[in-house]
Amino acid sequence: MSLFTEFPDMSRSELRDFKKAIDGAFKDFIHAYGQGIEDFFKPLLYFLKWFENLLVGTPWPIMLAIVAALVWFGSRSLWLVLGTVASMLLIGYLGMWENMMYTLALTTVATLICIILGIPVGILMAKSNRMQAIITPILDIMQTIPAFVYLIPIVIMLGIGLVPGLIAVIIYAVPPIIRLTNLGIRLVDPDILEAADAFGASPGQKLWTVQMPLALPNIFAGVNQTIMMALAMVVVASLLGVHGLGLEVLKAVNNQYITLGFMNGLAIVAIAIIFDRTSQRFGKRLQKHSEVIHG
Repeated sequence: MSLFTEFPDMSRSELRDFKKAIDGAFKDFIHAYGQGIEDFFKPLLYFLKWFENLLVGTPWPIMLAIVAALVWFGSRSLWLVLGTVASMLLIGYLGMWENMMYTLALTTVATLICIILGIPVGILMAKSNRMQAIITPILDIMQTIPAFVYLIPIVIMLGIGLVPGLIAVIIYAVPPIIRLTNLGIRLVDPDILEAADAFGASPGQKLWTVQMPLALPNIFAGVNQTIMMALAMVVVASLLGVHGLGLEVLKAVNNQYITLGFMNGLAIVAIAIIFDRTSQRFGKRLQKHSEVIHG
């Protein structure tokens, strides 16, 4: 039985008017402040374009050496470095190097912004149960609402382009770093905090010299999950005009090119594995370091 059986015409009419009122209010808001919103995001657009051009314009041997050095620094694994080099050479040989650089640029910038925004919010949640109760449902919505739903207001505000795609990725990818920062700080041994209090440490000193170092393994696990979720969003971001491997997958879907889709999809998988293994190994090193401190 319909919810509006008793007053079908009035209820449906009021609901329709309510929806129109919300849409109209949002459009009026964009009409009044749209230019200001675009101007606010212009520095981010310029930075992302600059970073894309930097990665694409860097000669491939130099870029390969930089990535290999970063993987070695994070993992200390020769096999992982060799696997990374082999994967990137194969991707380049198959003609996907430039698109891979676009995808790396988007993922890197999105991850950096998620870290800058997410860690302070996670700290705030860890320091206040009330803030945790307020923010947790928001994170639940961000992680469960279909991406196409929040693409609608983003497109209305900013149109099609790099920044809307980046914002869509950030909305989807930022919750893990917030949740795990909060969790990591809350899991710090109370005895250690009592010892810090006994030595006269201020709240700020306890946070930055005790809680944050001990929470680093959890925080870095959040960074790992954020990277994975950012890479999972590259195809959706391509709907907003973002260049990269995701756009090629979208073209393959639209034109029913099986090989093109699998090649670019596997390239995304290779990048995800490289990020995942490197960040996991780096997180384990941080865990061992924190255990030494705790001991």
